[in-house]
This record gives sequence, structure tokens and C-alpha cells, in this order.
Amino acid sequence: MIVIVDYGMGNVRSLRNAFDFLGHDAIISRDINDLEAADRIVLPGVGAFRDAVEAIRDLGLEAPLRHYALEVRKPILGVCLGMQLLANTSAEYGRHKGLGWIDADVIPLKNSSVDKVPHVGWSNIEITGSEWLFEGLPENPDFYFVHSFHMVCANQSNVIASSTHNGEITAAVARKNIVATQFHPEKSQDNGLKILDNWLNREF
Repeated sequence: MIVIVDYGMGNVRSLRNAFDFLGHDAIISRDINDLEAADRIVLPGVGAFRDAVEAIRDLGLEAPLRHYALEVRKPILGVCLGMQLLANTSAEYGRHKGLGWIDADVIPLKNSSVDKVPHVGWSNIEITGSEWLFEGLPENPDFYFVHSFHMVCANQSNVIASSTHNGEITAAVARKNIVATQFHPEKSQDNGLKILDNWLNREF
């Protein structure tokens, strides 16, 4: 069973529709019993880092999610803000403590007359690691991004794909059973569906 974590700030229905299209049942839930029963967990996210992490904590989800991610080591997929929440801190509207599953910090994207902020639309990525996630995709595939902040990893081995927006930005990260993308696979048509399918079929 796939559980898409419902903490009130995620593109949850689009994700569930994508999993349904791929022939996999997914439920949207914040019930700890569902997290315990889950084979795989998706951490979505759309909006402000502070509000998201506060919602996770207020709902009592931080400790259970940490347990299943870092101790039980269930397969975890973070999407967009869900990826940023894995970092140590974010500088969005102040300085806020994240979940700390990836040694990284989230900082604002640089703005310019060429590349505006927020970064909205299709961008190509360069694959730098964990080729299994990108198996079956063309070289430098494109994905749909919507974000104003980006993750900077202390350990570059965690970065498995990058893109550019006024400089290099992290497009995807991985650490053991945890994988996350800054882009939205559920909005990225065939390339995004292939990412989800590869994750679903990966044995961790």
C-alpha cells in the first residue's frame, strides 16, 4: 500500500491519480496506523516551508515519519516542498528547522531578468547519480518545476540530478531508502510517470 501523507499542503490528488494510472493503489492519509501498514510513503508539498513543517508537527507526524524513514527504512518519496522538508533548515520567511533526513539547507533562488523567481515551467535535468530512478528516460529529460527556494546539500553524493536557474540547482536527491525530487513527477507527463514507475518497482 502506498500512503500519500495528508498534512494539508500537498498536491495529493494529482499524485494519487498518477499512481492509479500506473495501476497501484494509493491512499491519502494522516493516520499513523496507515503509515505503519504502508509499503511506501510519499511526502508531498505545495506552499511555505514553515507552514508545512508546523502542520506536520502539530499533527504528531514528525516522530512516526522519522521512525519509518530512518529506522524501519520504508521507501520514501518526497515531492517539491516535500523534498525541501527533508533538509536541516530553510530560510523561507525566517529560519526554520526541517526534518533533517538529508544534510542540506534550503535557500532562495537567485532572480534575474532572464530566469525569474518563482521558477515555473519545464526544465531539463542532468542526471548525476542513482540511475535506476531515471532508467528508460532520454538524456537530459525535462520535468515541470514550481518553486522559489532550492536545496543545497552538504554532501554532494546525495544529489542525483541537477538543473539550472540562475546557476545550478538540486533537482533530485537520494539517501538509502529516501528519494526526493524538486520537480513534480505527477505533472511531468510521460517522464514523470516513468520516475514514479521506477520508484514503485525499486527494491530497497
